[in-house]
Amino acid sequence: MKRTLLFIGLILFVTGLFAGIAAALLLPASASAQDLPGEGRRLDLVGVDVTQDEIASGSVSLDEIRRQGQLVFSAPFNKADGYGDGPGVAPDPTPPGGRPTLQNNGTFLRINGLGAQTCLECHSIVSNRSVPATFGVGGVGGAVSNAMFQPLQVDPQDGTFDGRFINPPFVFGSGGVQLLAREMTLDLHERAAAAEANPDVPVALETHGVSFGTIVYESASGNFDRSGLEGIDDDLVVRPFGRKGEFHTVRGFDLGALAFHLGIQPVEVVGSGVDEDGDGVADEISVGAVSALEIFNTTLTPPVQTRLDPAARAGRTLFDAAGCSECHIPFLDTRGRVLEYRFPDVPFGGEVFYSVDLLRSPVQFPKAPKRGVRVSLFADLKRHDMGPELAESFGSELDAFFTTARLWGIWDTAPYLHDGRATTLVEAITLHGGEAQPARDDFVAFTNAEKAQLLAYLATLRTPTNATRGLR
Repeated sequence: MKRTLLFIGLILFVTGLFAGIAAALLLPASASAQDLPGEGRRLDLVGVDVTQDEIASGSVSLDEIRRQGQLVFSAPFNKADGYGDGPGVAPDPTPPGGRPTLQNNGTFLRINGLGAQTCLECHSIVSNRSVPATFGVGGVGGAVSNAMFQPLQVDPQDGTFDGRFINPPFVFGSGGVQLLAREMTLDLHERAAAAEANPDVPVALETHGVSFGTIVYESASGNFDRSGLEGIDDDLVVRPFGRKGEFHTVRGFDLGALAFHLGIQPVEVVGSGVDEDGDGVADEISVGAVSALEIFNTTLTPPVQTRLDPAARAGRTLFDAAGCSECHIPFLDTRGRVLEYRFPDVPFGGEVFYSVDLLRSPVQFPKAPKRGVRVSLFADLKRHDMGPELAESFGSELDAFFTTARLWGIWDTAPYLHDGRATTLVEAITLHGGEAQPARDDFVAFTNAEKAQLLAYLATLRTPTNATRGLR
């Protein structure tokens, strides 16, 4: 009898044990599954815990902020982090928040975002010139990484596509670009104030050697006449990030990219405790984590130019003679050397919560002749009409307009142009149209020997070999 009872007890114990294990495995991630290896919020698992107050107070070192920013950039988000949108029942299925997923898989869409789990997946190629490619954090994306932005019609039979097709650029040197853009914006607003103080007189909107046209304050109407603006929005804010010039800071770009590519909704956009996309997760990424991401991105080292041999020097002369340097300005100098980070992220206002000296390690931009830094970006931070062949089919008045491509690092970063349609530099140049048509025609008229010299000049524009130096 005792043996029978012992046997029955053993059976009940084993049955209960297996039932408990099965129940644990079936529990949602918010319950005990959180305690299983690899489960739970990925940002928590990799140790992203820096707060905005810690950054602003200076209690965390720049190295640690950058390390945590690199983790945000590289760690694959999962559904416990809030990856993806909710049930996909929004009236408009294109903006982040209510997008469907392919075959109702509940995770990925690919067309119109939800096509990667990390920033790194799309920004990972330091050089496509080497074979095999050289990979690293912050690089460009190959053609497979192209983003398909808000298409409503894709027809593989005739190639119809009414969205935007975007090849990912690298983020090296973005801190210098952000500082430069802010200085230019402040200058343009000073010029507008001068126009208001001198009504009915056209005032040139020039800053850092770049002309954005003219502006007039009309005494009769009491308004600005902005019809003379060139390559900039009516608000006179220089926006260097995004191929259409949509974002004035890397942070602004990051906020949009987190939502579009990953379905990760920043607290500073939707609010604390808010699950706006209905995926069951609130507070998907904190203000501090976004700040760490911005600081990491903007402290990556800039591209470099190698020494010019005789062929490259001849190519530089041809580059200027063809008019390429009118838009691809080899360098622009800032007045200051300190990049300030502001929150909230608005063109004017916002409290400075952190700053970085761009002349010092780890960024180390070259010093300008005066107090600033030299940003050798080979661009002018303006939008230009590139002609009908390159125009997108998004249905926007800016379809044919693109911010001037920054040529620094160009030798390593094929494919070229906004959507990567050009696989070589000669293809990219000959596809130029619109405002760039004269320069394109001059290049086509060069002899093969002259074209080789110009390419030798472009071959000196290289990506940095260790943009994340100092990070473990």
